[in-house]
Amino acid sequence: MSASQRSLEELVWAYALLNAVQHGGRAAVGPVMGKIMAERPDLRPRAREVAALVRRVVEEVNRLSPEEQRRLLEEKYSWVTGRLQKKREAGEKRLPPLPGAEPGRVVTRFAPNPDFVIHLGNARPAILSHEYKEMYRGRMVLRFEDTDPRTKTPLPEAYKLIRDDLRWLGVSWDEEYIQSLRMEKYYELARKLIELGGAYVDDQPGEVFRRYRSQGLDRYPPRQRGVEENLELWDRMVGGGFGEGGAVLRVKTDPRHPDPSVRDWVAFRIIDTDRYPHPIVGSRYVAWPTYNFAAAVDDHLMGVTHILRAKEHMQNTVKQQFLYKYFGWEYPHVIHFGRLKLEGFIMSKSLLKSLLEQGVGEGLDDPRFATIAGLRRRGITAEAIRKIILDVGVKYTDASISYANLAAVNRSIVDEKAKRIMAVFEPVHLVVEDIPWGEEEFRIPFHPSASLGSRLIRIRGPREEFLVSRSDAEKLLQPGRVVRLMEAMNIEVLENTGNQVIARYHSRGVEEARRAKAPIIQWVLARSNVGASLLVPEGLDLVTRLGVAEEAAASLSRGEVVQLVRVGFARVDALQPGEDGRTRRIVMIFAHE
Repeated sequence: MSASQRSLEELVWAYALLNAVQHGGRAAVGPVMGKIMAERPDLRPRAREVAALVRRVVEEVNRLSPEEQRRLLEEKYSWVTGRLQKKREAGEKRLPPLPGAEPGRVVTRFAPNPDFVIHLGNARPAILSHEYKEMYRGRMVLRFEDTDPRTKTPLPEAYKLIRDDLRWLGVSWDEEYIQSLRMEKYYELARKLIELGGAYVDDQPGEVFRRYRSQGLDRYPPRQRGVEENLELWDRMVGGGFGEGGAVLRVKTDPRHPDPSVRDWVAFRIIDTDRYPHPIVGSRYVAWPTYNFAAAVDDHLMGVTHILRAKEHMQNTVKQQFLYKYFGWEYPHVIHFGRLKLEGFIMSKSLLKSLLEQGVGEGLDDPRFATIAGLRRRGITAEAIRKIILDVGVKYTDASISYANLAAVNRSIVDEKAKRIMAVFEPVHLVVEDIPWGEEEFRIPFHPSASLGSRLIRIRGPREEFLVSRSDAEKLLQPGRVVRLMEAMNIEVLENTGNQVIARYHSRGVEEARRAKAPIIQWVLARSNVGASLLVPEGLDLVTRLGVAEEAAASLSRGEVVQLVRVGFARVDALQPGEDGRTRRIVMIFAHE
């Protein structure tokens, strides 16, 4: 082989191994070929020859175990991963500068409604607001917007759960407010707005207002009231003199505004808090501010300079600016961005609530949901969520993220710190005979880098019983075939009855397996293992796969993310003890391949 051919083959091996490591141990010809041609365009006239070489190398790479693939990549071809990292760093997206921002003076805010926990979509303004706060060495406000106890009833537990989710995401804040504890401030400003002639109490039925709104608000009788009469009616509203729906306080806006919803929008409404008590203030208040009133005045009082929110709030921006004009305040800079959707997941809080009420799901952290708690329980890291959101940035257009993209980012993060664990599902007995030793110790590292320690597995001769996955027994363990038991030995299959496989020892080394073109499978000792349940989210279904895992799995910790060899990454959800207190079953949730 010439030097140039050797160089080409090394390049193919490097990219084939990289592709396999990135995709769960299986390299594909197309992506590898694409990398080669992108790096060596001079090879295009020899494309057929190169393709044949790529096919051969990919076939050889796919016969290696994932651990052997990674070890070979790190030992011989680390230069290709270094080159990829440099390209990634060079291509990392940065957030655009904020308009009118001054270092040290930027104040952002995240204002969740605690009627539910946060999901991937509304984690976006939290992460972006925090990132800009850090970028400009400013401050960030966390504000719970809980002033609608009737239609968006706050969950008592949501306040803490939201704080916990934010901390887990790496989001820190400098000030915290709960709007239901600020009612007196809103009342004070509402009174001032009335005194300025900027608001009036409307005690007419809604259909009457709507008729005037379409025909001409200038002649609407409640709008003609003087300040003193409005103040008296306002005191009556606050004091409980009106029943629910009996009166509202409206902001005087442009009666001919092209958007009818902007015309004299509602600032306060009556809520029967005897029927709908607030979890923090109970039934103390009956006149409650709408989102647009409470959010608008709080943004000013809290010194917010930049608001990052979804573009469906553009209409609210227009409404709130009328308040600012009355009070003589300067409106903050607003950055509107598009919706963020995770394909295949429900992002609507109302739909998620409905599913929980119907008994679908185990709670707010159900792994089938796109809540931050659900994604965390599934094994998605905070780093992956942050990276996805920062990559999308503050685009005005809607963005749709596939779970495959989120999984790819997560895989690149957890891969280097996830222990490799062998587990088999729908186990089938495998009996291996003619093993040429009495007892042999196999020290197998938990990670190809050997940085996560190892476990010691003892295989006895001349006969040992193993458990393998039924899918491997059916597809790979055919009589006459040589198969490699990962990190241990090569066997030759003698008999396969469907429920039991009989084989004999063939050889020990990887080279013999390669020459025999032996597929590699994971295994578990039949005499030493723990039960394994793998919960696999599939849409709104949660499929349970039952099997066993190697004994070392009993030492894992709840919340730990592992790689189940040839299965995928999973998070340990529970460790179930037996009567002796030792772990007898490990429950895991499948994250991704």
